[in-house]
Amino acid sequence: MSDKHWYIIQAYSNFERKVADSIREQAKQRHLEHSFDEVMVPTEKVVEVRRGQKVDAERKFFPGYVLVKMDLTDEAYHLIKNTPKVTGFLGADNKPKPISDAEAARIMHQVQEGIERPKPSVSFEVGEQVRVSEGPFASFNGLVEEVELEMGQVEKL
Repeated sequence: MSDKHWYIIQAYSNFERKVADSIREQAKQRHLEHSFDEVMVPTEKVVEVRRGQKVDAERKFFPGYVLVKMDLTDEAYHLIKNTPKVTGFLGADNKPKPISDAEAARIMHQVQEGIERPKPSVSFEVGEQVRVSEGPFASFNGLVEEVELEMGQVEKL
């Protein structure tokens, strides 16, 4: 029976990857790798349009948070608390509270789905006014009638 559970660590926004790398590195240096199973920043792949070009990018599911599957020993706790750019654990009364296995599985499923099927990061709503940028109707305006997320398309009037 493993004593390892998933914990959520609060970190400075945009430093999640650095925090995750730092935790892994410190665990190795202090010979505490056995306390940590996994350190991750949950992300999904998205397709963004920049300067008219489609570009693959990554979006964080939980900006400002890092997930860690670990055995919460005193050494592991202090390693994380003393990591630069970490503000603390999610929990009550300064006590780290693990998330449930079901919640961890749901997050892993979301991450896997995001890897397999990138989502467009540009969102449109039905009834929104748009300007057509390419094709035979370029430079015309239209109204969004339907949004096809799976195909990354907008049907317009």
